[in-house]
Amino acid sequence: MSRTKRGVTAHARHKKVLKLAKGFVGRSKNCYRSALERLEKSMQYAYRDRRNRRRDFRELWIVRINAAVREQGLKYSQFIHGLSRANISIDRKILSELAVNDKKTFVEIVDKVKMALP
Repeated sequence: MSRTKRGVTAHARHKKVLKLAKGFVGRSKNCYRSALERLEKSMQYAYRDRRNRRRDFRELWIVRINAAVREQGLKYSQFIHGLSRANISIDRKILSELAVNDKKTFVEIVDKVKMALP
C-alpha cells in the first residue's frame, strides 16, 4: 500500500494564489506566504472600495448639480427641496447627466422648481 502525498494539491493552491498576486511589487508576487498576506489585504480593500465607489459617485453628482444650479441662481439644498415640492422625482445621477449634457432640459427643470418654491 502506498502513502498519500499532498504535493499536487499544495502546488495547485500555491499556483492559484501566485496567479492572483500577479502585478504585486517585490516578494508579494513570487513568495507564497507574502503573496497570500498581500492578497488577503487587497481583497479587503476591494470589498471596502466597492462600497466607497457609490459614495464617491454620489458626491460627484451633487457637486455637478450644485454647480449647474448656482448658474441658475439657486443653491443645491433649495433645489432639492424644490424638487420634492414640485413632485419631481429624478435621482441625482440623472440630474447630473442632464446638468452636464442637456442644459436646456435641466434649465426647464430648474424653472419648474423655482415656481414650486415660495
